[in-house]
Amino acid sequence: MPASEPTTKFIFTRRAMLLATASGAAAALFGLPALAQKKGSAPAEVEVSDLMQPGPLPDLTLGKADAPVTIVEYASMTCGHCATFHNTVLPKLKEKYVDTGKVRFIMREFPLDNLAAAASMLARCAGGDKTYPMIEVLFAKQEQWAFVRGNPVPELFKFAKQAGFTQESFDKCLTDQALLEQVTGGRTRANEKFGVSSTPTFFINGKRLQDAPTLESFDKALAPLLKA
Repeated sequence: MPASEPTTKFIFTRRAMLLATASGAAAALFGLPALAQKKGSAPAEVEVSDLMQPGPLPDLTLGKADAPVTIVEYASMTCGHCATFHNTVLPKLKEKYVDTGKVRFIMREFPLDNLAAAASMLARCAGGDKTYPMIEVLFAKQEQWAFVRGNPVPELFKFAKQAGFTQESFDKCLTDQALLEQVTGGRTRANEKFGVSSTPTFFINGKRLQDAPTLESFDKALAPLLKA
């Protein structure tokens, strides 16, 4: 089984739980709804047509749309295992399979906690060709903003500034209720329809990756799908 981080301990109300930055400007981090987690509810395979249905937000995609294999990842920005995958495995996976037209890679938000939801919202607010690079930076520097003592919002703002955010646009993004509902809506759908309850979770042409997300495990899973 892949290393993953459970979500059940993160049960919050829908109201804002944190409202402050070091400078005193407002930045709200909202509560996340509880997830359904029934024993045996995680299917080993899901219908590809269902998996590829558009969600509340556009998919974050790498690679050719007509690639023969699609990998869908559900990830949380505060998940250490997700950061390890994005920092060490994805670059090799991208070089070997995505850049060669064999695989399309899709990342979908599955925030484990309020801070992860906030980071996902900021990446979306960055917009366009800035969204994925911001995700890459936040994963690469995760220890510097996700696991700091005290209020993490000022540390998150430091990275947001590098993507062009001002204090005003930063606060506006984090208080965007509609965007929050889109992020959590995708999370709820993945949980209820595909049995996702931990991160990272991967589906390869609809089949759940059962092993740890190493390059070797992807090689093994992709080999039969890429045979000419």
